[in-house]
Amino acid sequence: MARPRKQTYTLDMYLNKNRKGDIDNNADVQRNFAWNNEQINELIVTVLTDDYIPPVILGEEENTRLHIVDGGCRTAALRKFRDMNYKITSSVENPLIPYKKRVTDKDGNITYEDAVFNIKNKTYEKLPEELKEKFDEYQIETVIHERCDSARISRYIKRYNNHVAMNTDQRAFTYIDRFASRIRRILNSRFFVECTGYSEKDKTRGAAERMVVETIMCMNHFESWKTQPRAACKYLNDHASEEEFDRFAENICRLEKVITTDIRDIFNKKDSFLFLTLFDRFTRMGTDEKADDRKFAEFLRIFHKTLRSTRRNEKGQLFDEIGREMSTKDRQVITDKLNMLQGLLEEFVKPVTAKAIIEEYVDGKVDDEDMELYELMANDASEAVEDIDSRILSDENRPSFVALVSYAVKEEKELLLKEWLTVFEKRGKLIPGQKRNFLHMKAEFDKFLKGCA
Repeated sequence: MARPRKQTYTLDMYLNKNRKGDIDNNADVQRNFAWNNEQINELIVTVLTDDYIPPVILGEEENTRLHIVDGGCRTAALRKFRDMNYKITSSVENPLIPYKKRVTDKDGNITYEDAVFNIKNKTYEKLPEELKEKFDEYQIETVIHERCDSARISRYIKRYNNHVAMNTDQRAFTYIDRFASRIRRILNSRFFVECTGYSEKDKTRGAAERMVVETIMCMNHFESWKTQPRAACKYLNDHASEEEFDRFAENICRLEKVITTDIRDIFNKKDSFLFLTLFDRFTRMGTDEKADDRKFAEFLRIFHKTLRSTRRNEKGQLFDEIGREMSTKDRQVITDKLNMLQGLLEEFVKPVTAKAIIEEYVDGKVDDEDMELYELMANDASEAVEDIDSRILSDENRPSFVALVSYAVKEEKELLLKEWLTVFEKRGKLIPGQKRNFLHMKAEFDKFLKGCA
């Protein structure tokens, strides 16, 4: 069988042949048009900037009629713009198209000036004449398989379309070209090979690349958080730094030394960026590096076994209940989850005493005698709580509870503590982190006092 021949047409000639049916786009097994506006926009920009489009593959019958084997969607998209009044949408990337504008002076002399045209919301008819000519004269390459019948054309269609299109994550990754090679090197580290819960399918479908992007955003640019992966990649491409990736690489190098098989599944495609961000915050607490990293791993172990299913936030939600009705990548959901994790982590790493809370928020000169008094008063106030197993009275909540007693004394409102406790015990919620919980209870107490005034 002879090798297929090559044929180049102007785009105007190619589309005209398609209009007349000389180049047919309706082979029986050809798929229906499946492109969205973004893909159509991108193809039109490619033509107007004289960039490369892969050859269209054609099958030629004995009667010389041609059938499109591969390139049907490209052809249909170009026809939509050229003949069907398709309007380029406002979301088009790179909408400013440079061209040479033809200028005729008063003497009839023609010169060409550099110009730029914004193609947003424009149809073919709205283009300057120079860009219309550029579109029509674009050189489109074809490869033609000769002596085809319907069976052979179907076989070629199957062959040339036997591929998997890029998914959302894979396509988004093309927008972070500045750091793409760096991200791929990071993903070859032992941490991502041995210390995560990512399946091979997750890795091949771009989920790991997305996780790195989300972590860098969360660690360094959370004020500009982007829910969609493409927007996040574009943002980091413009605003991230090598130093941010250096820090991330250092973090995972430390983690791979302490993450064991019993906690590796915590680093999955849903939550990895949260726990990697948490570790970054953890490293900033500082002390001995090796001891710190082992401490973090131990925290993950306890969180996985107990805290995940027992500790609730101020809304009464467990960790996995936060944002259940929303996207897991919603900024508020991420904020709430990280606040919960950080509160639990701080409490685990360095248990907070009642005296420390009081010194920071109530009375910087509190002494041991004062503390004995507050402890006794806390015991007395706790009698207002009917449920002896209430978390308000638990050992883990004792520091914030005693600190609240000291605040009530300072405000001379200690007599109202029992009344407030009966209300708070029924409707109030505790949150992770004793300092944060103190501030939360203080705010609720202040609100109660205002209602009593």
